[in-house]
Parts: sequence; C-alpha cells; structure tokens
Amino acid sequence: MIFNKETAEKTAELLLQINAIKLNPSNPFKWASGWNSPIYCDNRLTLSFPAIRNYIRDEFSKQIEEIYGKPDVIAGVATGAIGIGILVAEELGLPFVYVRPEPKKHGRQNQVEGFLQKGQNVVVVEDLISTGNSSLLAVEALKEAGANVKGMIAIFSYGFDVASENFKNATVELHTLSNYEHLLELAVEKQYITEKEQITLQEWRKSPATWSI
Repeated sequence: MIFNKETAEKTAELLLQINAIKLNPSNPFKWASGWNSPIYCDNRLTLSFPAIRNYIRDEFSKQIEEIYGKPDVIAGVATGAIGIGILVAEELGLPFVYVRPEPKKHGRQNQVEGFLQKGQNVVVVEDLISTGNSSLLAVEALKEAGANVKGMIAIFSYGFDVASENFKNATVELHTLSNYEHLLELAVEKQYITEKEQITLQEWRKSPATWSI
C-alpha cells in the first residue's frame, strides 16, 4: 500500500535516475528464480548516494511513526535492508536488529542478530518486495523470537498478486515508498520508456513466471 503519492513518484524518479531500477523490455534480465524480466531492481545502490539514502531514511522514519507509531526496535532484513534499516533506527533513536535468511550454523545459531526482548514492538524495514516470501520468513523469525511485529515498510514493490495474497494470509501490514504503477507512469512521463514499452511491462507483471518477449 502506498501512503503518499508524492513520495511514491519522487522515490520512483530517484531510483530510475541512479539505475537502481533498470527497465529493458527488449533485452530482458534473468532473475535468480529463472524468470525473464524487463525490470531489474537493486535498491542497495541508494546507499552510495547520500542525498537519496537520506531522503529514503527520512521518508521511512516519518511514515513509520505516522502509520505504526514509534516502535521499540527497527529490524532490517538481511542483507539488502541492513544499511537503510540502521539509518532509520539512528534517525528515530531506536535499537536495531537484523534478520538472517536462516539461523547460523555455528555459535549461538542466531537468526535474529542484536538485542531483542520478548514483547517489544518491531517495525521491519525491507528494500524490495517481489513475492514477499523472504520478507515474511523474517517476520516469522522475529515472532518466534517473541517480537510483536507491527508491520513492514519497503522502498519498492513489484505489486505481484501473489505478494498481496502472501501478506494478507500472514496478516502482516505492508507499506512501500513506491511501487510498479507509479514507476511506469513516471517512466513514460520522463521518457525512460515509450508507451508501447509500458504495455509490455504491464503484461509482464500479470504473469511474470511465464512471460517472454
């Protein structure tokens, strides 16, 4: 869910400007899942641009307080959201933890790294939502550690139906700074893509697992 349209448009433009999001309908990318995709998103690039990472930090911090109220802890999902999560925790003056994809195989075998007490209110920070599976595994790990997860906020979402269904089934509230619809509208307006390419990108989103050019 988008909380602020102006933020959604500005975030999309910033991501396009620094090539954190690349659109290439005529020469698709191959995702790790095996899907062919006309879009590739690497929001970790935002950390290399101080003005942009600070903008994302500020928007995250503002929206977290407005949507969820000030939590006790900020949690970042490893590895993509650790950097921005720390910035948000620092801005809000809150403790920070991060969640591994799976428990460590050695030592204390932690999946949640950092100091977290049972019953603490946690907001989870993510960089990107595709199917939502890895993000929701992080939420589950936090709950198993005794956290009260208030919700999740991410930089960008592809808006797949399967992701919406997954978050609904897990009863986890999700907000994102920007999403696919705002990205495509802005990309056409700013001439990153043509209207014909916009149609291709819209078709891909309907069935990403089977799409091909």
